[in-house]
Amino acid sequence: MIAVAKPNAALLHRRHGSLLLVVLITVAVLALSVYSFSSLMLVEHEAASVMTRQIQSKYLVDSGLEYTRLYLARPQEEIFELGGRWDNEERFRGIQVASGAGEGSSTRPENVGRFTLVAPALNDGILEGRRFGLVNESSKINLNVLPYFEFYEEGSATSILMSLPDMTEDIAAAILDFIDADDEVREGGAESDFYSGLNPSYSAKNGPLDSLDELLLIRDITPELLFGLDINRNGVLDDEEASLGNISSTEAELELGWANYLTLYSKESNLTEEGLPRININAEDLDQLYDDLKSVFDDDWANFILLMRINGPSGAADPDADSDTVVMGSTIPFEVPEGAEGEFRFNSVVDLVDQTVTTENADGEMVTVASPVESTTMGLSLPMAMQSLTVYEGPSIAGRINIMQAPRVVLAGIPGMDEELLEEILAVREFELDDPNFTDVNRKYETWLLAERLLGLGPEAVSRMQQLSPFISANGAVFRAEIFGYFGDGRGTSRAEAVLDTTTPVPRVLLWRDKSHLQTGYSVEALGSELEAVDSR
Repeated sequence: MIAVAKPNAALLHRRHGSLLLVVLITVAVLALSVYSFSSLMLVEHEAASVMTRQIQSKYLVDSGLEYTRLYLARPQEEIFELGGRWDNEERFRGIQVASGAGEGSSTRPENVGRFTLVAPALNDGILEGRRFGLVNESSKINLNVLPYFEFYEEGSATSILMSLPDMTEDIAAAILDFIDADDEVREGGAESDFYSGLNPSYSAKNGPLDSLDELLLIRDITPELLFGLDINRNGVLDDEEASLGNISSTEAELELGWANYLTLYSKESNLTEEGLPRININAEDLDQLYDDLKSVFDDDWANFILLMRINGPSGAADPDADSDTVVMGSTIPFEVPEGAEGEFRFNSVVDLVDQTVTTENADGEMVTVASPVESTTMGLSLPMAMQSLTVYEGPSIAGRINIMQAPRVVLAGIPGMDEELLEEILAVREFELDDPNFTDVNRKYETWLLAERLLGLGPEAVSRMQQLSPFISANGAVFRAEIFGYFGDGRGTSRAEAVLDTTTPVPRVLLWRDKSHLQTGYSVEALGSELEAVDSR
């Protein structure tokens, strides 16, 4: 008989325990897998939600652009009545576009889509926080116009550039060499010979720049000089950025970088308030010029301007002169001589102020004709001249600097600007830039400096105004908008900048740049929301 061994009880017990362990491990692994899968799905859902918000917020930015175009297309008086363009929280902050999607979501602030236009409140070189409005590009230095300024005053372009923080004469020369039309190297500058020796090689632009980023192609210009500590390029030195340089966020003048003071787009309208072309007093056809002048002005004005074009100026009027020798233009029988040419050309409308012309009267006697634009009545006659007369061709004037809004850094480089005048301008212009109740007609034009005696009195004051006139303005028709599109919960905020030209009936977009990849620098609360502060950075 064969003996059968009985199973060991302890062994059986150990086998049953291992099976339970396998089951527990399997359950744990499955649970962990389910948890990981669920977590991954939640992350994917959140990512999809943020991506959806990002796409939606880009459309909010587009809405902000179209809103701004329509706003700028309004008549100037209506823009003033609505609060203007400078700092207008009601019109530019937290403008609701969409109330969200989904059942019941329209009542939830976090689903409300909005846009806001933000600009730096930079005054006197100190950042005074943000404002809700547009940046007048004429408050900046137009690089593409600098070579033309040299025709008015040699060295003027260099003077303007040298006002920028950390600018050197060599870098200023290199900038002008890069954009002027010739290949002649300025002292300390660099032309194509220098750039052709680099790897990779390239040539100087020798023409207008298309982007400020092209400045980085110029010798010795670095991103630090161009953009400073303004990493997110919002024109404001945020606390985080200021900490990198261990400075106060208000000390923006030296740390914002040159890009905040430079432009390629500034220009102003060369039309009257009625939208008609101004009369170019340098026009070649003197007969047509005379007819144009008589359609707007009386004989005193028309005769004097034509006499000055034909005979040239005789000098500043003498207020003590004998009345028999100083007469008004209407007392001189005048016809444009056949074949007459305008040998004298005006540099600015200010050339008319207190000027005289020597000519013959009907009896063949030499008399001195006085200008209708006199310093004693300048508050009335000068605005009339500035409104209807010009020395520029075309519907716009490019590149002059708006002294009403330009920061100290830009004002300081204007040829003819000294420290005393700079301080007076900064002090006098402290008024609401878009105040509809401000009706001083002189403030519409740069000649308010002369009318309000900031330049002094007499011929010296007129001479200073003549020097300044080619470089300064009190206007500007191109505006930069920094537009943020966002929802109340701050997820997926988008951002873009646009430059709009209002010299056309429907404002044109000259530049559109998506900046959503950069941090905003502003919380949702700051941009405008019904929610509590949510950091959107």
